[in-house]
Amino acid sequence: MTVSDVINARYDALTRAEKQLAGSLLDNYPVSGLGSITTVAENAGVSTPTVARMVQKLGFRGFPDFQTRLHHELEATLSNPITKHDRWASNAPGTHILNRFADAITSNLRRTLSQLDAADFDGAADLIADRNRSVYIVGGRITKALADYLFTHLQVVRPGVTQIASNPSSWPQYVLNMVPGDVLVIFDIRRYEQEMETLGRIARERGVEIVLFTDQWASPVAKAATRVFRVQIEAPSAWDSSVVTLFIVEALIETVQSASWDDTRDRMKELEGLFEASRLFRRPR
Repeated sequence: MTVSDVINARYDALTRAEKQLAGSLLDNYPVSGLGSITTVAENAGVSTPTVARMVQKLGFRGFPDFQTRLHHELEATLSNPITKHDRWASNAPGTHILNRFADAITSNLRRTLSQLDAADFDGAADLIADRNRSVYIVGGRITKALADYLFTHLQVVRPGVTQIASNPSSWPQYVLNMVPGDVLVIFDIRRYEQEMETLGRIARERGVEIVLFTDQWASPVAKAATRVFRVQIEAPSAWDSSVVTLFIVEALIETVQSASWDDTRDRMKELEGLFEASRLFRRPR
């Protein structure tokens, strides 16, 4: 669990002053917890002893232990591919890479599903399946492949689906067409892209519902999101793994498809006719 997970899990047991402190810490997480204990207390409008008591109530040995965890989380979110590779290489077990990958991905899937709220999944599916809402999809430098995969399927399932170009200079034109109640699906994993946070904030101000696919540390976009999928992405590689994210995306596609199968089936039949007319696919002889 991240520090924010611990705070949220034990929030109801906190005193009023501690809840005020928790809100301050989560508002600009994790940076808001990295100052001195005096600075953290002043920013939250509470006393220094309140900070000391709360971090111990959360299970930390003291404020230094609390900050060490925050520093580790921040380091993890900023890791570049070279740093990740060196960390994995120095701790790699003496098994074949296929086995190491299989172990890591299986663990990622198990941990992600144990923390995934079925109500959040169903809520996201309901938003995307609602044909009264337009759906927009965007991904970053790496995650645009996942955005493209989701878009390719959803445009078959339902009308009103748009993939936003990855060039931030083109985003205003897409935002211009967004109306309250529309849905924006954002993919943003660590080394979070500043433009994603900006797009999410502006869209949210226009009343757009945001569905976010991110990692276990959570992109800053999460502050504006209606539904958040926090996926475990660690792998024995210089790169993060997209396997579990794709797993959730495919499950989401099936759920949306089944929600309006009669209409989707008609669209598929019409599309197959268009494929036939265009001779897109090779026919067996």
